Amino acid sequence: MTVTYTARVANARFCGFSKLLLAWKGSIYKVLYKEFLAFFAMYTAISITYRFFLVDDQKRYFEKLSIYCDNYASLIPMSFVLGFYVTLIVNRWWNQYTSIPLPDRIMCTLSGGVQGGDEQGRLLRRTLMRYASLSALLILRSVSTAVFKRFPTMDHVVEAGFMTREERKKFESLHSPYNKYWIPCVWFTNLAAVARSEGRIKDDNTYKLLLEELNDFRGKCSMLFHYDMISIPLVYTQVVTLAVYSFFLVCLIGRQFLDPGQGYPGHDLDLYVPIFTLLQFFFYAGWLKVAEQLINPFGEDDDDFETNWLIDRNFQVSMMAVDEMYGDLPLMERDRYWNDSNPRPPYTAATLFVLRKPSFQGSTFDMASVLTKHKHTHQTHRPDTSSQLFLMFFKEFSSAHQACIYLIKKYSKSSNIVKYFYCLN
Repeated sequence: MTVTYTARVANARFCGFSKLLLAWKGSIYKVLYKEFLAFFAMYTAISITYRFFLVDDQKRYFEKLSIYCDNYASLIPMSFVLGFYVTLIVNRWWNQYTSIPLPDRIMCTLSGGVQGGDEQGRLLRRTLMRYASLSALLILRSVSTAVFKRFPTMDHVVEAGFMTREERKKFESLHSPYNKYWIPCVWFTNLAAVARSEGRIKDDNTYKLLLEELNDFRGKCSMLFHYDMISIPLVYTQVVTLAVYSFFLVCLIGRQFLDPGQGYPGHDLDLYVPIFTLLQFFFYAGWLKVAEQLINPFGEDDDDFETNWLIDRNFQVSMMAVDEMYGDLPLMERDRYWNDSNPRPPYTAATLFVLRKPSFQGSTFDMASVLTKHKHTHQTHRPDTSSQLFLMFFKEFSSAHQACIYLIKKYSKSSNIVKYFYCLN
C-alpha cells in the first residue's frame, strides 16, 4: 500500500523530484485521470457545438454567457477554502498514524518486569503480551477495511492465534452494546495483579510502570476509535467539493475560445486546447484528490497505512521480546575503547570529510572568546587615555569596523573614542 520513495530523494540535486514524476502507483495521475478526461471531453464537446452547430444568433448569445461566466468565476473562493481543508486533512492523517498502538514499550517492560524463566513465568509474559496484541487487533479490525477483510469474523481471530477458544467464549459472554476492544486490556490488568501477588513482579514501582504503559497503549486504541467515529464535519467537506466542482463547471463555458473576429477583449487568439485551464484543473482537482485519499488512511488506497504489515510485525517482535529474548544476554566484555578517554569511532573513506569540520561550540562561541580577552585588556588599560593604547587594542580585532563598533558601545560617552572613529574612517 504505502509508496515509499525516501531513498530516491536522499540528496538534493538538480531536478531531484523529476525522477518521481513517472511513477504510477500512488501518483496523482492514477487518482485523477478519469476526472481529467471527463473534464476535457465536456470542454471539447461544448467547443465543437459552439464552432460547428450553433447559428450566428446563438453564437452571440453563447459568447455573452461565456464572458459573463469568466468574469464572475473568480468570486468562488476555491483556493482559500481548499487550502485550509487540505491542511486540516494532512494534520489529521499524521495524527492518526501516531495513534496506532505499538507494543514496543510494553514488551520491554514485560521482559524486564515479569520475572521467571520457568513455564509459569513464560506463560505469564506471553499471555500478557497477547492480550495487548489482541486489543490492537480488535480496534484495527474495527477501523481498517484491509484488516477486516483479513479477519472478517472472530473465528478468524481465534484461528490466527490471537485468542483461545475459551477466551472467545468469555469475550462473547460479556454483553455490551459498544465496541469491546478494551476487554483484553482489562484481562491484562487482572493478570498483572495476579503476577504481582505471586511475586513475579518484584515491586510496586514495576507494577505501576507496567500499568502505565498499558494505559498509554489502550489510550491509543481509544484515539483510533474516536478518529473513526468523529469525522471532519460533513458540511466542510461538502463546501470544499462544491467549490471545486462548481468552479470548473463554470470554466467549461467561461474558458472557451471565442471568435476573434468579434473583437472581444482577451479573445484575440483562437486555440482548440485550453492548456492553462487544464493545468488549473490538474492542480486544484488534484489537491482535492489528496484530501480524498488522506481523509481515511485505513482503506486500501496506494498510500493508505500498511495495517496488516503492522499487525504481523508487532505480533512477531513482541512475542520474541517477552519469550525467546527473556534473560538472553550476550557475554559482557570490555569494549575497544576501554582505556581511551577520548573514544573516536572510525570513518569510512566516503565520510572522511566530516573529520575536517570543526566541532560546533555554539553561535556565540567565537564572540565570547574575543570579548573575554578584551575585557581583561580594559581592566589594565583605559582606551581613552592615549592613542597608542587604542592602537594596541585595535590590533586585537580583525577589522577597523569591528573595533570601532565595540568601543562605541562600550565607551559611548568618551569623546576620544568618537575622534578615533572619525580618524579611522
